[in-house]
Amino acid sequence: MSLQTSKTTMESNEGLTEKSFLKMNAIKKIGVVGAGQMGNGITQVAAAAGFSVIMMDVSEKALEKGLQTIKNSTDKLTQKNLLSALDRETLLSQIKTTTKMDDLKDVDVVIEAATENIELKLKIFIELDKIVKPEAYLFSNTSSISITKIAAVTSRPERVAGMHFMNPVPLMKLVEAIRGIQTHEETFQLLRQLTEKMGKVFVPSQKDMPGFIVNRILMPMINEAVYTLHEGIADVESIDAAMKLGTNQPMGPLTLADFIGLDTCLAIMNVLYHGLGDSKYRPCPLLVKYVEAGWLGKKSGKGFYNYQK
Repeated sequence: MSLQTSKTTMESNEGLTEKSFLKMNAIKKIGVVGAGQMGNGITQVAAAAGFSVIMMDVSEKALEKGLQTIKNSTDKLTQKNLLSALDRETLLSQIKTTTKMDDLKDVDVVIEAATENIELKLKIFIELDKIVKPEAYLFSNTSSISITKIAAVTSRPERVAGMHFMNPVPLMKLVEAIRGIQTHEETFQLLRQLTEKMGKVFVPSQKDMPGFIVNRILMPMINEAVYTLHEGIADVESIDAAMKLGTNQPMGPLTLADFIGLDTCLAIMNVLYHGLGDSKYRPCPLLVKYVEAGWLGKKSGKGFYNYQK
């Protein structure tokens, strides 16, 4: 590359960064699609960062539960002197809820946090693209699904990217950022700034591959833990104790699976299995059976552990 070309590229990148920074200053309102454990957590951190947030879900019951979760979470932070009572009230006042997608038409950014199902996500993005103003950005909290595929169903693929938060969102620092092949650098830089404004650490995935970084590594480990149980090598408690004490993990893989949701774990394993075509990603039959039984982990009251005691 010549010196002149290098200089031109540098000047172009500087201009792009400046342009995205100006747009970052203009972002005031964020829409969050989904009021579940990820959606309400994203809503909380976005409101804490000073944004006006509209949390949307098709279920009024889910919205009520999600809002109550936010109230409980911020109440605990206040009790621990991590959040003042005034700041808590300000945070809660920043949040509105709705069951109507149309209410997101004027937001500057939408963060989709629906169930990890490709058909559902594509349907949501098609609808969002029609409703939300053309200059707005559409980000997905998907933990494994192709951003390129999601972006392709919109008329603004250059403004679509992955913004994968970790659970529980208010406590976990990581945001895994994924660009589809259509995502503009401008969009990715804005995503970085938005992530940092929310107090999170931006870690980019260089390729839009199934599972990205975290779940490409984590889910096969959880799946192998389920195989270890399925094959009778050890019981649930022994598997978790061995991994906690032997590898210094804060919780065992089966406990973590229960917290994530076994249906989500299965969905991600299927994305890896079908997306990469390697038998090493085949979901354990026991994981499939648990999901079929409705034993989804903590959220259903039963998974590898019983939470109904």
